Amino acid sequence: MFIKQLSIFIENRKGRLAEITDIIAKHDINIKALSIADTTNFGILRIIVDEPNSVENILSDNQITVSVTTVLCLAVPDKPGGIARVLSLLSDNDITVEYMYGFMSADETTAFIVLRVDDEFKAQDVLKANGYSGYNNK
Repeated sequence: MFIKQLSIFIENRKGRLAEITDIIAKHDINIKALSIADTTNFGILRIIVDEPNSVENILSDNQITVSVTTVLCLAVPDKPGGIARVLSLLSDNDITVEYMYGFMSADETTAFIVLRVDDEFKAQDVLKANGYSGYNNK
């Protein structure tokens, strides 16, 4: 259920996001999920890839500021209420969600959500006890 997420500091300027994703693509690594939060001058690009350690080294070698964070990633039913149940379980157990984003799976009945929470071990225990499984990106 724990996976590695890359957080990449990027300047808000034309073409910068394209440059970073192109560097990753040139190494034949697929981006499974992404989220971007921005301000006027910069953004934080969060990505999930199959080879996070390799991408961290590749980006660092290209003078791109990157850090690796452990987050939760779990499979949820791809149907109305699938995410609501997860969020209710976390709330009922006093676990705060700092941020989240989702991505689809090849199986049309399942989606994945990436969660950063204030107590990841407690969240993992609660979610596993309620039948949730995770996604593994090495």
